[in-house]
Amino acid sequence: MPLNEIVVSVVGARPHFVKAYPLVRAMAGLHTKHVILHTGQHYDPTMSDVFFKELDMPAPDINLGVGSGTHAEQTAAIMLGVERALLDIKPKAVIVFGDTNSTLAATLAAAKYYFPLIHIEAGVRCNNRRMPEEINRKIIDHTSDYLICPSALAVANLGREGITDGVMNLGDFMFDTFLFAQSLVGTRESILKAYGVQAKQYILSTIHRELSTETGGQLITILDALGSLGEPVILPMHPRTRNRLRESGYVPKPGSQLQITEPVGYLDMLALLSDARKVVTDSGGLQKEAYWMGTPCVTIMSETTWPETIEAGWNVLVGADMNLMRAAVASEVRGTGRPLVYGPPGAAQRLVESMKWQ
Repeated sequence: MPLNEIVVSVVGARPHFVKAYPLVRAMAGLHTKHVILHTGQHYDPTMSDVFFKELDMPAPDINLGVGSGTHAEQTAAIMLGVERALLDIKPKAVIVFGDTNSTLAATLAAAKYYFPLIHIEAGVRCNNRRMPEEINRKIIDHTSDYLICPSALAVANLGREGITDGVMNLGDFMFDTFLFAQSLVGTRESILKAYGVQAKQYILSTIHRELSTETGGQLITILDALGSLGEPVILPMHPRTRNRLRESGYVPKPGSQLQITEPVGYLDMLALLSDARKVVTDSGGLQKEAYWMGTPCVTIMSETTWPETIEAGWNVLVGADMNLMRAAVASEVRGTGRPLVYGPPGAAQRLVESMKWQ
């Protein structure tokens, strides 16, 4: 196929699939072919395969299967695989999503051979360089040719760093997937029954950030606090969290109401989110989904990449202070409105039109 007819999207982690899905739909039937390259950074079936199955998303055209490793090992393996694939395909553009090692590696591989690079979710910042993702974000943005921002704040962040060329505020791609998935979520009674909870009488939690899981002691402090809230807490367990728990030999304290489960599919996660009284998380994506769902969120971080959710009153930062976390969970305060700070539906279609893909 000629050079100017192929666009490659590089995905590798669950948030990427959520962001890439509306682009897959928007590019279906176009003359420009859309190739999905999966790095395999998330290789657990519950973190990868289930998403493609639930939303009937086509299987990736290429899967590198790199698996886990240190930051350097993972990034290097992805760079090698992506480089080989791009040199074989010779696409007209490479699309990367978010801020993971897969995104960084694909960015470097594409840039070294001057393939035009499009970064979806550009301009997002938390201003904490202790987070590996923040380092990735800046490198990716300062390397990309087209910077697709989810909000006006993201555009302003790039402007403060001197980046103005190629910047477009097209809205958040995750919003399209969120809205579409809402129509697929079935009856929720069976899900709640499986966990032995009732609607609006439980907390939904996810914990996976490196700052939360880097030591067994920090992770156990968080889990013990969640178990002491006096109401059921459902925590689908990220593989990194699971591995850390195995290493630490964690056993819930007597009386804990914390239910640690295997990861759940995207649709089940949205169903649990819809009926939860509150969310306690360190996940950036879940903060936004909670905002769109209208479920108050408590974020176990000292900063967030989505401050708009804080300003609107639907999210509160508590850092690593578990007393603040308990107080925030007990509070009934919530926002009064949810403006479309991350844009209206249709971000992927707006990108296709902006790039003039046919």
